[in-house]
Amino acid sequence: MSSQPLLTALPWQRSFANKPRRFGIEIEFSGLELADVQQLVASHLALTAAASSRYRYKLSGDPAGDWIVELDFQLLTAMGEQKIDTDSVADNLQASLETMLAAAAKPLVPLELVSPPLPYSRLHDVTELIMLLHQAGAKGSSESLQYAFGLQLNPEVPATDAETLLAIIQAFVCLHDWLRQQEKIDFVRSLTSFIAPYPKAYQLKIIDDAYKPSLAELIEHYLEFNPSRNRALDCLPLFLHLDEKRVRAITDDELIKARPTFHYRLPSCEIHQAEWGLQRAWTGWAQVEMLAADPAKLKRCIAAYRQQLADKGNNTAAWISEVEQQWLSR
Repeated sequence: MSSQPLLTALPWQRSFANKPRRFGIEIEFSGLELADVQQLVASHLALTAAASSRYRYKLSGDPAGDWIVELDFQLLTAMGEQKIDTDSVADNLQASLETMLAAAAKPLVPLELVSPPLPYSRLHDVTELIMLLHQAGAKGSSESLQYAFGLQLNPEVPATDAETLLAIIQAFVCLHDWLRQQEKIDFVRSLTSFIAPYPKAYQLKIIDDAYKPSLAELIEHYLEFNPSRNRALDCLPLFLHLDEKRVRAITDDELIKARPTFHYRLPSCEIHQAEWGLQRAWTGWAQVEMLAADPAKLKRCIAAYRQQLADKGNNTAAWISEVEQQWLSR
C-alpha cells in the first residue's frame, strides 16, 4: 500500500473509560457488488465472512470486533433474513417482491462498510480499504444526481460530564459553516435532511453565557430541539447510552443505537475521487476537538459567533473567513 497522510492527533487521547480512544467509521458508496466488497474487505484484513442476510455480511476475526458490509436498506435487509420456501406460493410472491425491490434499490441505495470501534493506530486499515475500493470502481456522492452518500465518524467521547460534552457541541456549532464548506457537500446531498444543522433556537440557547446545564438538562434540551437523528452532529446515540429512559420517552427510532460516541454525519463520501479519503473528515473533526479543548479560545469564539448570529446580514462567508483566520488550530 502507498503511504497515507498522517491523521491529525486529537487533544484527548483517552476515552471516558480511561482507555485509548476508539473510532467507528461508516462509509456509503455504490458501483460495486455486495459480494465483491465483502470479499475485498475480508481478504485485505484476513477476516472470515458469513452472510447474515442476503444483503448483509458479517466479517469476523478482528480483535476490535466485527466488520459489516451491507445494503443500506432496512426493509430489504429484513426481508433478506427470512428463509424462502420454494414450495410456498406466499413465499414465492415475497421472493418476487424482494427481487423487484432489490432491482429498484440498486441504483439508489448505497452499500455500507461499517468498521468496529478502532484505536487510532488502526485507522490506516480504513484508509487502505478506501484506496482498494476506489481502485475497484466504488462511486461516491457527487458521481450521480441519484446519490447522497456519506462517511460517518463515531469518535468515542473523552468524558461524559456535561461541561466536556457541551464544549464539543458548542465548538461544532461555531465551526459548522466552515466544516460544511470544507466537505464540499454536493448539491443533491445538501437538499436532503440527513445532515441538517441544529435549529437556530438551539444554537442560541447553548452559546448563551449563562448556559451551564447539568448532564440531565443538557440531554433534555438537546431532545427538545433535536428529536431526530438527522443532524450533522447526532448526539442521540450518546445520550441514549447515558440516559436511555429520557431518550426513549422522546423517540422509539430503532435505528438509534446506544454507544458512547458522537455520531458525526456531515462528511460526504467521494470515494470515486483519487484524492479523497478519511483525512478530510478527520481533519474537520480534529478542529472541533481542538477548539473544545481550549476553554479560553472557545469562549472568545462563542462570543464572536454569537455576534455573527445577531448581525442582520448573517454573512456566512464572512464568518467562514473569520474561522479560517482566527479559530482554527494550525
